Amino acid sequence: MKLTTRGSLAAVLACMATAVAAAPAVAGTTVPVGLPLEALETAVPVEAPKLSTGVPVPVPGAPDGPRYVTGNLLPQNTVPTVPIAGELPRTLLEVPVENPVGEGNLGVAQAVSEESDLKLASPGATLGAPLSQPAGEGLGLPEPTLPQAALIAPALQGAPTAGLLFG
Repeated sequence: MKLTTRGSLAAVLACMATAVAAAPAVAGTTVPVGLPLEALETAVPVEAPKLSTGVPVPVPGAPDGPRYVTGNLLPQNTVPTVPIAGELPRTLLEVPVENPVGEGNLGVAQAVSEESDLKLASPGATLGAPLSQPAGEGLGLPEPTLPQAALIAPALQGAPTAGLLFG
């Protein structure tokens, strides 16, 4: 192997190792986002609100794979559900409240939502075979039956909380 090939291979392996090492650090976090609303001040003659929030980073888990059940030719969870976890970020909205009688501000109204864990399960499906199990009678041949199909509903679980403050 040439020296340049070895160097390129070492660089690729180093990049892959760095990406693998950094992946657990990113998982389960949020990406902060600050929205620039200062441009509203030019269109509307009021002080612009401040909004800071984040974008959750979804982390997929191990799918709930097919399970074999006695009496069925096809396994349950033919199309498995995939769990996805994330975290709703802290969101803060600050709106200055102007004094309607005079000049100046009365204070700042704040709407705050705290961080919250979020769990989601994707939809899945279970399908039945159009044949029954081989029977003891009739030379052990299976009989035709109506196939059964079932959909597994998606699930969303979280407990977000929020509060309104004036100060």
